[in-house]
Amino acid sequence: MNTGPRLPRLIRTSAALTALGAGALTLAACGSGAGDDGKVHVAASFYPMAYLAQQIGGDRVEVENLTQPGTEPHDLELSPKQTGQLSEADMIVYLKGLQPAVDEAVEQSGVENIAEATSFTTLEKHGTDVHGEEDHEHGGEEGHEGHDEGHEGHEGHEGHDHGDETGGDPHVWLDPVRYAEVAEGVGKQLQKADPDHKDEYKKNTEALVEKLGTLDEEFKDGLKGKKTDTFITTHAAFGYLAERYGLHEEAVAGIDPESEPSAARMKELHDVAKKDEVDTVFFENNASDKTAKTLAGDLNLKTAVLSPLESVKNPKTQDYFSVMHQNLTALKTALGAQ
Repeated sequence: MNTGPRLPRLIRTSAALTALGAGALTLAACGSGAGDDGKVHVAASFYPMAYLAQQIGGDRVEVENLTQPGTEPHDLELSPKQTGQLSEADMIVYLKGLQPAVDEAVEQSGVENIAEATSFTTLEKHGTDVHGEEDHEHGGEEGHEGHDEGHEGHEGHEGHDHGDETGGDPHVWLDPVRYAEVAEGVGKQLQKADPDHKDEYKKNTEALVEKLGTLDEEFKDGLKGKKTDTFITTHAAFGYLAERYGLHEEAVAGIDPESEPSAARMKELHDVAKKDEVDTVFFENNASDKTAKTLAGDLNLKTAVLSPLESVKNPKTQDYFSVMHQNLTALKTALGAQ
């Protein structure tokens, strides 16, 4: 656990209950299969993982989202009590490398059924400047054909700098194709955890993967007529999305949303904005817009929201797909797509 001076941020039970209709924090003490109430109790590290578990598990699961709505997942701390309760889950769904406190708690949990997102797809190292394949004249969508066939091979990403467990960009859920790969992995793990309802989980997984495939096509079609490939954002969360759709992400700060940009970086962004005819600086809905407004003000640009989807403020009225469609609309507007 974190032994530094920072006090743990306790997740209130009432807040946890709001996340995806999550169940109480006291989970069924059962290593595998369903709990005493007949449901599989799933602990999910943050919203994209909780959403997969809920969509695939349906009424057969109770999902506890460890990161309450509106909370910055990178900052999550767990109390000793919560770490102990995590060990009572039937299954854990998480993404290694995003939340150190969760990584440590999972290692200590002893839970048999664990779905770790990055094991189902590829990670790459992304900095503050990420070019999509169309920018490099690699043929855009063709470069990803091998990747779309599944996890084996990953032909579409040969030549990229792949990340490792500590250095890879974790934001895989913002690429619908990679997110579909993670969904398939979570579905298979849920089938192992509760084999009595294997067919139901398989059907739900297939439906979700198909829906993500439709979203992928919507992004391809929606961004076809873009006038510029470049977008500027305060948080380097959109590298995989940029690669998938031939865009060029220029981020003010790196993968850590709280890192401060240098004066040199701000000057670079001034040059990029003028050269690539950028008219919008994006900031994320859960963070300060101060840096975005400063940069936009200097260059007489607009500001707009591009959500990294690490959490949603109101899970009852928003979900992964609705926010991704908002992101697509924002990108189309900023990039001048018809």
